[in-house]
Amino acid sequence: MLLLIGSIVVLASVLGGYVLSHGELAALWQPFELVIIFGAALGAFLIANSFKTIKTVGASIKTVIVGSRFTRQLYLDLLTLLYELFDKSRKAGIMSIEADVDEPNESDLFNKYPSIQSQPKLRDFVCDYFRIVASGNMAAHELEGLIDMEITARQHELEKPGDAVHAIADGLPGFGIVAAVLGIVITMKSLGGPPAELGLHVAAALVGTFIGILAAYGFVGPLSSAIHHLADAEIKAYECTKMSILAFLGGQAPQIAIEFGRKTLDSSVRPSFQELNDHVKAR
Repeated sequence: MLLLIGSIVVLASVLGGYVLSHGELAALWQPFELVIIFGAALGAFLIANSFKTIKTVGASIKTVIVGSRFTRQLYLDLLTLLYELFDKSRKAGIMSIEADVDEPNESDLFNKYPSIQSQPKLRDFVCDYFRIVASGNMAAHELEGLIDMEITARQHELEKPGDAVHAIADGLPGFGIVAAVLGIVITMKSLGGPPAELGLHVAAALVGTFIGILAAYGFVGPLSSAIHHLADAEIKAYECTKMSILAFLGGQAPQIAIEFGRKTLDSSVRPSFQELNDHVKAR
């Protein structure tokens, strides 16, 4: 939603200021400049990225529009799920959660948290490390190193779409200059024509530069930042899980273990201690 609102504000500000300065909107309509700039940008995007990354960019843009699923409610559910796993393993033994983590889709415990089930990467992350804990053959520092490696790999994967869009944002001003240069070539070819015709060609060339810069800094660049924010929000969920598991392995009670995880979250989405406590009791 903020993507759409921000785009409207950018267009309204730029075009509104232009019109109020007695500019004519019709002069900005240069379809062939658009073909040159955005066609070249699309081609460069296809050359630079794999098919998987291209698909992920499309999915990321959709998520930016509708909003991230990594909200305060999801983090509440994640911490409460971890609490239940810790509490069950402490009371009935670590092997009591084996069926839950081996078949999370069939687990009554996991099915209580549809927000977690809707994030299979995060759910599998939780299950994988509880399986390792259940094996009892890995020291805490070794487990921490393994988790860190996976989080780093996942972060690199999540940042690829944002990096791909950012690269296009960096290239758009250059493609705008390409369109402008081609417009100047046409202008030079028409030097013997009437001044009005030369003015139209020069205006079209300048519009190419304008479109490239506006698209880069007004739309595509901010979009890449928004996609990176999505990646950061997901990584926080993995770090929250990591700290909670390590605290539990260190001998902390379930309620204190999830407190370690809660502290890793950003203040904008971090539930309060009492809010988390009430959510755990309600579940």
